[in-house]
Amino acid sequence: MTPSRPGPGPELLGTRLRQLLDLLDGDVAAVHADLGLPGFRPRFTPVVRALAASGPATIRELARAVGVTHSAASQTVAQMVTAGLVASTPGRDARQRIVRLTPRAESLLPTLDAEAAATTAAAAEFEAELSFPLSRLVEEALDALHRRPMRQRIAAVAPDLVADPPAPGAAGTTDGTVR
Repeated sequence: MTPSRPGPGPELLGTRLRQLLDLLDGDVAAVHADLGLPGFRPRFTPVVRALAASGPATIRELARAVGVTHSAASQTVAQMVTAGLVASTPGRDARQRIVRLTPRAESLLPTLDAEAAATTAAAAEFEAELSFPLSRLVEEALDALHRRPMRQRIAAVAPDLVADPPAPGAAGTTDGTVR
């Protein structure tokens, strides 16, 4: 008989989190396809909802509203422009872009609202099965990493691995992700 091995530990945290996100997003994307929205990505929903609630916004305002980096918001908006969901026009200066929903996206709002309500209810049911609410744990993890990024934590335990360790309070990765 082979001794049982414990499950993956912190060394695979990033991999396991990506797997979790892939499972969650994959199933939500499948629901979008079931609703006749093939190619509508789960990452589009917060942008659509923010624009529907507040009207046209800059990419910086959208990033703030949905809690992502400017780069991530810009990439999402570019994908949404390609999908015909938003239009982007120049703002006050050449660097600023104003994003607004297209009529196509506006026509999808009732369907997206129903999907969002169902997804929220399903997420609450999912969290009830867990020993600790995942949404609360994710917020705690984000707060902890904003206070002290992973790179600093690695530098503290293995200073030889990090060239020029960042100063306390410095940002994590440039794209806003934690690895």
